[in-house]
Amino acid sequence: MNKTLRNSKLTVVCTMVLIIMLIVGCSTNGNQQENVNTTVEGVTPVQTKGKTQKILISAAASLSVVMDDIITQFKAEHSDIVVEVNYGSSGALQKQIEQGAPADLFVSAGMKQMDALEEQALLEKSTPLLKNEMVIVANKQFVNIALANDVSVAKLLNEINPTYIAIGEPDTVPAGQYARQVLQHEKLWDAWKEQYVYAKDVRQVLNYVEQGNAELGFVYLSDAISSNKVDIIHHIDSITHDPITYPIAILKNSKQIEAAQLFFDYLLSEELTALYEQNGFKRAE
Repeated sequence: MNKTLRNSKLTVVCTMVLIIMLIVGCSTNGNQQENVNTTVEGVTPVQTKGKTQKILISAAASLSVVMDDIITQFKAEHSDIVVEVNYGSSGALQKQIEQGAPADLFVSAGMKQMDALEEQALLEKSTPLLKNEMVIVANKQFVNIALANDVSVAKLLNEINPTYIAIGEPDTVPAGQYARQVLQHEKLWDAWKEQYVYAKDVRQVLNYVEQGNAELGFVYLSDAISSNKVDIIHHIDSITHDPITYPIAILKNSKQIEAAQLFFDYLLSEELTALYEQNGFKRAE
């Protein structure tokens, strides 16, 4: 009887121990599973250094060559900022901004367009950036450069007697506005009006001359030295037109103000002075 009782008690104890072990084991597995689930569901991807930002610049077409180089250099120092550019005539870009087109910065080839945006309170901040020079270029195939060098605009046109003269559309293209001022100053605007071929921006003016669609073109020095298909035959006296100033601005509607400020400061930095000068620009005073 005692032996049977002892065996019965032992069985109960063993059973209780087994139940406790099972409970503990299940609880541990549940916690582990819960931890695993939490880890999987709550995992965060590895973050790269800085969050990638994208800024969009609306820039005068005459800046395309130097701006592309600047962006390459800027990217080497700020890999977390993607810079995209919309090139065009300053007047067309101004209209796009007025109509709400997205942009973080604007670089114009004339003060007129920037002033118009300032009057509408569309600028966060702005400042003069660069200066340029107007020149007349000729297609090498059609023009005797020996006759054209170092003469007045009037004598140059009379000697060459071009069939077509390429200029930017004066109402929207600053280079065209300056060209018209030069020709009006020299009292030549009406005399040659049948020869004008109007272009949507100054780079198209250069292209017309390069391709032989016009013998002469009024472009910036920066455009002229970027081409090996044209010759500079005349450096225009700056007193015959308004000062050629390129202002830069951060737009009030920018979605990336901090990144835009970084690029704004970079464009103004001294380290770019040599690059600007190599491309025919001078620093604005």
